[in-house]
Amino acid sequence: MNSLSQAGARYENPFKSGMVNQKSDVGYLIEWTDYNSPKLLYQLLAKGLRVKTTKKPFVHNGKTFSYGSLLLPIQNQTLSSDEIYAYLNQIIPNYAIAITAVETGFTDGANLGNPNLVNLTMPKVAMVVGRNVDPSDAGELWHLFDQKAEIPLTKIDVEQLQKVNLSAYTTLIMVNGNYGGLSPATVTKIEQWTQNGGTLIAYQDAIKWLNDAKLIELTLKTSKSEAKAITFEQTSDYKGAQEIGGAIFETKLDLSHPINYGMPRNTMPIFRNSSIFIEPNKNSFSNPIQYTKNPLLSGYISKPKLELLKETVPFQAIRKGEGNILIFTDNTNFRAFWLGTEKLFWNAVFFSKLM
Repeated sequence: MNSLSQAGARYENPFKSGMVNQKSDVGYLIEWTDYNSPKLLYQLLAKGLRVKTTKKPFVHNGKTFSYGSLLLPIQNQTLSSDEIYAYLNQIIPNYAIAITAVETGFTDGANLGNPNLVNLTMPKVAMVVGRNVDPSDAGELWHLFDQKAEIPLTKIDVEQLQKVNLSAYTTLIMVNGNYGGLSPATVTKIEQWTQNGGTLIAYQDAIKWLNDAKLIELTLKTSKSEAKAITFEQTSDYKGAQEIGGAIFETKLDLSHPINYGMPRNTMPIFRNSSIFIEPNKNSFSNPIQYTKNPLLSGYISKPKLELLKETVPFQAIRKGEGNILIFTDNTNFRAFWLGTEKLFWNAVFFSKLM
């Protein structure tokens, strides 16, 4: 046996197959904390199964199921209890997720018939691409849908947006880019679609466009830095030092807010490379993610920019008629490796109606 084989024989595969602990005629519980929970949820919804999520934690057989945990009830489904059990056993080996059978609807906390358990709908997502849209950000999001989650994503060219029937989609994503070329008619179309129940998710410079187009009203923090004792030769270095090229900052989370469902703790490091600073809402419950008073964890940021960043918010949920606009100051899916904030994005997709 060669050294590689010997090494392989010493260690067990840390990734264990998922399982359904037993058959139930009441329902099944699924935690939202696992990285692949969004992929599993979509697969269940695409199968035509009715799935609920909880807005309050509860305890079942001594185990706590936190905010966002899923309930797959047996009653009023298109499949029988035997068919649901067989389907779960068919797909669960692809996940490292435990599915817990429920013997009774009575739990400690929110009972399974409680109004705090609400039905979810299958998202139909589109993303704007094309001229003046950041291709890297769009590509990272496409990779997340196509390769990681295996969820369909429609790409709409920015120049064709006016002709597309947006009512076919529940969610429209505008990544970082310059959308100033959109016609007034297109702006009105997006606004009406949102008011009729659509969810618009926007990132970075798309936020500035939304603000300029009067689709949202945000207070952005700015400061004027004065170059003192800087020579002409040092101009480039000075300006570069004012940029946030990529650093990690600490935020505090309100775990009861749907954007944070599935998060294991009330603080989270966020990767940031933008200079958009949003003043917190006067209502504390509208600031579910907020930078701390001393947020810098790793990387460089100039002192003036750090002062601007402190206690600002990287996310806001803005109601618009029957729909809403969800904005992120930074790319939650940066280079497909900053995994923690991917959960924030999936929460925006699946739980937008709860915000």
